Amino acid sequence: MENLDLLVLRELRDWRRAGQRALLATVVRTWGSSPRPVGSILALSETGRIAGSVSGGCIEDDLSDRYRQRWKDEQAHPLPARAAPVFVTYGVSADEAHRFGLPCGGTLELLVEHDPDPAALDALLQGLAGGGLVRRRVDLADGRATHEAAPQPEELRVADDHVANTFGPRYRMLLIGGGQLTEYLATMALFSGFEVAVCEPREEVRATWRVDGATLLAGMPDDAVLAFRADRRSVVIALSHDPKLDDLALLEALRTEAFYVGAIGSRRNNDARRQRLQEHFDLTAAELARLRGPVGVYIGSKTPPEIALSILAEVVAVKNGVVVPHDMLVAPAKDLREAA
Repeated sequence: MENLDLLVLRELRDWRRAGQRALLATVVRTWGSSPRPVGSILALSETGRIAGSVSGGCIEDDLSDRYRQRWKDEQAHPLPARAAPVFVTYGVSADEAHRFGLPCGGTLELLVEHDPDPAALDALLQGLAGGGLVRRRVDLADGRATHEAAPQPEELRVADDHVANTFGPRYRMLLIGGGQLTEYLATMALFSGFEVAVCEPREEVRATWRVDGATLLAGMPDDAVLAFRADRRSVVIALSHDPKLDDLALLEALRTEAFYVGAIGSRRNNDARRQRLQEHFDLTAAELARLRGPVGVYIGSKTPPEIALSILAEVVAVKNGVVVPHDMLVAPAKDLREAA
């Protein structure tokens, strides 16, 4: 599944190419709880079509009603060459929060850009086509948007005269082993917006792979991890159940910036794995502390799709900065059940 930001930007470019009035709304600030994080984008066309989201739906409806009526009133006038963007705030009062479906105390601020230049949007999309990070800068005085390559992921920045939002590689996941569990996890991860690669050096296993959208790699796991160039938006999970493959991948992955490195297996196998990595590969205590395993949130999963669901739940929690309670992790949860 394609990155949602790219889908939104592509839809917006196509509407503007067709001569339609349109806007781009970006979440630039939030206070309290909010439905969507800073940097989330939404595009709205004069026909009422919406791509992306900035809330659970109510704010989208309000924007649509507000601007479609405005565009209708201005129908007799030519499109402006460029208009200054505006900031719009939702949820300041309790009544507004209730009306727009915001959590109690939640407030969000949007930057609304009017009729973005289709040529600039096309240039942005071309810059993103190669998989790099691109910083888009919007001038608050006239709405002019420019972009440049960004060396690393950055948070959205609001300055006195501009707003800068970085677009680029979605979160990436490298899975070691191409078995049935990997197929389910890859499918769920793709659906959740991850770019997925699967390393499977065993030809007989590769021959049965059935998940479109995931890149299938035939090399050895350590080489795959090195080529993957894991960064702070990366996940590496060993799922082959073969120590000769999983250990090679983990050895390299634990030395990267990947925000999640883990391995499947029983509690006993994971203890043995940690001991091997420390004794034979000289990993430090700090590097070993980053290894998650047995991976997943404990939900009593038994089948491959349930196990994949539990793994992805933990990955998403870590990505979103949510600390999973210790007793909800697979190993301690099973220990508690056995002690009961």
